Amino acid sequence: MRTAFFIFSLLCVANLTAQTRWYDPMQESRHVIQNQGWTEEIGKSYQRLPDRAKKVVREPVWGLSENSAGLAIHFYTNATTIEIRYGVKGSHAMPHMPATGKTGVDLYAVDSDGKWRVATDRYNFGDTISYTFSNLSQSKYHKHGFEYRLYLPLYNTVTWMKIGVPDSAELRFIPVLAEKPIVVYGTSIAQGGCASRPGMGWTNILSRKLDYPVVNLAFSGNGPLEKELVDLMDEMDASLYIFDCLPNMGNLSSEEVIRRTLYGVKKLREKHDAPILIVDHIGYRNAELNEGSRETAERMNEASRQAFDSLRRLGVKNIHHLHKDSINMPMDGCVDNIHPTDLGMQVYADAYEKIVRKILNMPVGKITTTRPVSQRREPDIYEWKERHAAILKKLQTGNAERVIIGNSITHYWGGEPGREHGSRSWREEMEPAGFVNLGFGWDRVENVLWRVYHGELDGYRAKEVVLMIGTNNLGLNSENEIVDGLKFLLDQIRVRQPNAVIKVVGLLPRRGKEEVVRTINRQISEMAALHNYRYVDVGSRLLTADGKVDERLFLDGLHPNEKGYSLIVEDLLD
Repeated sequence: MRTAFFIFSLLCVANLTAQTRWYDPMQESRHVIQNQGWTEEIGKSYQRLPDRAKKVVREPVWGLSENSAGLAIHFYTNATTIEIRYGVKGSHAMPHMPATGKTGVDLYAVDSDGKWRVATDRYNFGDTISYTFSNLSQSKYHKHGFEYRLYLPLYNTVTWMKIGVPDSAELRFIPVLAEKPIVVYGTSIAQGGCASRPGMGWTNILSRKLDYPVVNLAFSGNGPLEKELVDLMDEMDASLYIFDCLPNMGNLSSEEVIRRTLYGVKKLREKHDAPILIVDHIGYRNAELNEGSRETAERMNEASRQAFDSLRRLGVKNIHHLHKDSINMPMDGCVDNIHPTDLGMQVYADAYEKIVRKILNMPVGKITTTRPVSQRREPDIYEWKERHAAILKKLQTGNAERVIIGNSITHYWGGEPGREHGSRSWREEMEPAGFVNLGFGWDRVENVLWRVYHGELDGYRAKEVVLMIGTNNLGLNSENEIVDGLKFLLDQIRVRQPNAVIKVVGLLPRRGKEEVVRTINRQISEMAALHNYRYVDVGSRLLTADGKVDERLFLDGLHPNEKGYSLIVEDLLD
């Protein structure tokens, strides 16, 4: 009887194991560890500095560089259950930082409309650490699930990791993003001490807020703006460099703080013109009761500001300063005298987001059409972020004299990959005129804003930019929200292409919504005239005499057919 029960138990265990397929990020043919820096050189590892740095930096710095702070793994899956198993080198917790922050992981989903969702469920800390996320929801548009972001431990060294999903589910890792990252050099605060979860480290919060890669080069107690780290930092091509090192510089003289700050900025400026942000010390939480603490923080801030002012007088361009008053750390924002709680981390991230958006020209508004988000609504036809990456690569190697930005009406006119609704007129008229197709099926105004903020208009000078977007916002946003969103988006296009002729095309007619489209197009026309954008009305060619959609020119009452596209071309090329 016991033998039969034992065999039955083994069969059950074997059956459960067979139901889960395990994926090892280190076994992928392409690099998939995000926010790492030196990806090709580091190779298959969860460390943050290349091996050669071990001979250059101090031993404590090297040890901390093996911690996976800021690293993440992105993947697509339609699994209803996701399991994470991994091992670490160090102890699980610290007196002032729980195991979930020091050693745990965090999982976030980005749904098909670009909304972020945190996943929480069960975890267990032992020789093997395990997290299980169950009953995960699915996309309302398709059967391919969501994009997920897995944030790795803030203060521990990952030795191995596997991600498991049901055998019937899809899982596909996302290769390392090609975008220039924000690079942060800092102390324990930036490394993540003392967040309760990895997702609450401020560099990870900022990465989510901007949907942008952030490389974390912060080392607990060992980030005093040292030459060796600045020289390593100088090897990376960043969109923004951040020095947040003052909390580890209290034992240095004011003259040394100034010297190190001057060296750091000047070193980066030798070959980089990206903006540099220098950050104040927030001050110690006991400063009102301990004069020594207050004086130390004030002395460091004064020295740092002297260095900043000196650099400005020397004519160093594109350097910025974040004042402690702009961070405005609350009295209860730290777990001790300096290390933020989750509340403090959120305060840090909010302050950083505000200044970084200003520096990188990435403002956001209060309505949805002015808040950039990604989307993933039809992966059966094309993968949205893969198309974005392919377009960035094409724009870097080609000469984009004219670009047309839009949704499926533009995309499937002749863009790849996807359907082709008007390939002849695109191939014979639009391409010879120098147009590059920046249409993405299912895009709304806010999705185009994301693409603009992520480089699709950077690095080249176009003679003309044509914007044809907004029809997918009908029914979701008011007419004013659509027009205000278009105005906001056009302003961001102008910032990036100040010398281009910028045209905004009225919404094309839609079956059953002809009058709504006419009304909103009048508002778009008035907005364009008021702000010196050129309004183009191509829709009138696609209507019957009684103002209805001419079905002979459409595939489905929304997307033109070849004949319909051929009528649009003349107005666009005028």
